[in-house]
Amino acid sequence: MTEQAVRASEVYTDEFAVDPYPTFARLRAETPVCPVSSPRFDSYLITGFDDARAALTDPRLSKDLYGPGRHYLRIFGPNSEALNRNMLNADPPEHTRLRRIVSQAFSPRRIEALRPRVAEIVDDLLDRVLPHGRAELMHDFAIPLPMRVISELLGIPEADHDRVLDWTQVIRTSGSAGRSPEQDRAAVQEAQLRLYHYLADLVQSKRAHPGDDLVSALIEDCDQAGKLSEAELVTTTFLLLFAGHQTTADFLGNATVALLTHPDQLDVLRARPELLPSAIEELLRFDGPLPVASPRIATEDIEYRGVRIPQGAIVGVVLNAANHDPAQFADPDRLDLCRERGPHLGFGYGVHYCLGVSLARMEARIGLGALLRRLPELRFGVPVGELRRLPAASPFRGLLELPVRFTASPARTDGRPAGVPTRAASHQ
Repeated sequence: MTEQAVRASEVYTDEFAVDPYPTFARLRAETPVCPVSSPRFDSYLITGFDDARAALTDPRLSKDLYGPGRHYLRIFGPNSEALNRNMLNADPPEHTRLRRIVSQAFSPRRIEALRPRVAEIVDDLLDRVLPHGRAELMHDFAIPLPMRVISELLGIPEADHDRVLDWTQVIRTSGSAGRSPEQDRAAVQEAQLRLYHYLADLVQSKRAHPGDDLVSALIEDCDQAGKLSEAELVTTTFLLLFAGHQTTADFLGNATVALLTHPDQLDVLRARPELLPSAIEELLRFDGPLPVASPRIATEDIEYRGVRIPQGAIVGVVLNAANHDPAQFADPDRLDLCRERGPHLGFGYGVHYCLGVSLARMEARIGLGALLRRLPELRFGVPVGELRRLPAASPFRGLLELPVRFTASPARTDGRPAGVPTRAASHQ
């Protein structure tokens, strides 16, 4: 790491957690390839759009973080390899093999068939809060929606949804739960271990009693052609579970905040609901849930913008900084739902482009559309400055809580119960 390296503590501040974009703009203008030092590991951040897109397809930047001398276990803990040795952390041809298998099971036909069920889950969740005029939107809607969808897609029994969700949220909220660093690491490692054993048992159960679900389809493919090892079945299931709900949940929270803090754009979308598909893309560009692409390792000395990145260094491609690059987007810090649609990096780029993009877009369109349609006079339940967010150094950009208020109204009158008061509704 060179002497020009900035300290992680200088970048990942409390102010950064609230609004990272001024920091991104400064880095992009002053040090577009920025070395960052921290007590745990050193890295290089790439912040410009063209550089980011080039890095995402650079074969010298490996996604295989488990090779000799690499740092993944030191960074993420001793249980992480068991869950994370999957196609997200693999290079071609291994990545190509794994992705092809999952793509076949994750087919457009299977995803499109979920549309009525996604709409039903959305309405069920909103029915629970409608009569109360208030909700904690992350826990009442944004998190359970994609979690229920991906759990059903994978074949996780409904009785297990809550505990699986609990384990994933311990991992997601690492560093923000009021625990000491040692307690936090222990809690995350325990959640990882419990989740691994649960998914291993799920694979065994589906092998004995297959169903019409994604895990059963993967097992069938594995058993018929030997295309996936047992360990790969478990780690692939974890990837689909975590990636299949986490970013969508954080997107729904971030998008709601963006619209409520830009009422002119909220009015545009209410008046022109046909803009919703393009609005989703602009909201993702404006404040995406995955600020930095998953880590890469330099397999040799490489150079970007005159900066030498040594072999073995960790490289972070800052998607949210690239998506605010004025060289690519006019007035990039302005939310404009009528912006002429151009390419953004919110779903990544290259061979690791998000596999679940169709499902994510469907959930976002149905979920956000229903929020705007069914919650009249939607507004913040606390001052925006009091919103609790994930810590600055989290790999995700999202909210811990999003209290909102709206005009109370009866739930649907189709014979189904409206549900019980939520924690937020019953205590505020």
